[in-house]
Amino acid sequence: MSVSTSPQPADLEPTPAPFLDVRDLKVHFPTEDGLVKSVDGVSFTLEKGRTLGIVGESGSGKSVTSLALLGLHKGTRAQVSGEIWLDGRELVALPEAGMRALRGRTVSMIFQDPLSALHPFFTVGSQIAEAYRVHHKVSKKEARDRAVEMLKRVGIPQPERRVGDYPHQFSGGMRQRAMIAMSLVCDPELLIADEPTTALDVTVQAQILDLIRDLQEEFGSAVVIITHDLGVVSDVADDILVMYGGRRIEYGTTRNVLKQPQHPYTWGLLQSMPHLSGDVGERLNPIPGTPPSLINLPDGCSFHPRCAYKGWVPQGRCTAERPELRLVSGSERHLAACHLSDDAKQEIRAGAGPDDRGTAAARAAQ
Repeated sequence: MSVSTSPQPADLEPTPAPFLDVRDLKVHFPTEDGLVKSVDGVSFTLEKGRTLGIVGESGSGKSVTSLALLGLHKGTRAQVSGEIWLDGRELVALPEAGMRALRGRTVSMIFQDPLSALHPFFTVGSQIAEAYRVHHKVSKKEARDRAVEMLKRVGIPQPERRVGDYPHQFSGGMRQRAMIAMSLVCDPELLIADEPTTALDVTVQAQILDLIRDLQEEFGSAVVIITHDLGVVSDVADDILVMYGGRRIEYGTTRNVLKQPQHPYTWGLLQSMPHLSGDVGERLNPIPGTPPSLINLPDGCSFHPRCAYKGWVPQGRCTAERPELRLVSGSERHLAACHLSDDAKQEIRAGAGPDDRGTAAARAAQ
């Protein structure tokens, strides 16, 4: 990830541009009720060989962001602005013909529900072969051989036989493996995985995540994983972007975000996760309330209606002033959008509750 775009000294070579550089991306949808701001000023970077996890609740803008990377909002009523630079090429202004040349070959996607993404009337092998032939001038036999090779590579047993099976003849985990095979058949440089483990058994989830990690090492691709599960990104991601209400609220390395989270929403996500080391009878702490309307976002911090710590910020700044994403004190690669002071966060990490401001230090001194 990159957080600085300051000019380089004249005697130094300029820093190479990131492989993927998203700048102030906005995706809005006009409706009869108003403008839905699904993505509102999102920026991030990603290098080849690294994985970015985009995390948030349903409606936070994760999947809309991923579709924008593929240019799948073109031809719809969506209003897309900002810049998406992929290996030196800007994609937002790229015509549809140019995007078609990139989809599948340079950038590819593993969709959330393989049963819906795969055509039920065509064999799995024919669909993988078709994806290959779109970008390569090869015979049907060569494309079929490539499909068999990819099915074998993603761990499907008896690929020579299963290549002729239909999607409904595959289990859920096998369908997801087939989707991964189709996504990687042209060796893309950027792979986007939208909720790749949803509705899969826990053991199958682990196998799919291991597979994505192994294939990334083999192909050297950059990977974006979209998920609501911090447990998933903790296993595979190098960096984490936390989204809420279509906006970035925390961004940093996986270690920083999970070990030293700086935003109350990130705290809530972590506290709502079960832990193997916890007590059997320990209750999880859900985040109260519901996500905001993307048509009418609240003033100030969009999380403040659900935030238990907004009273810790003086002069009602949380309800009146939108916090900017800024570097966390003492960090070069960790950013958060929160009005809470460093002292307040330290008290909260020491065990202070929403109504205990100023008492954590006193407890520690006892």
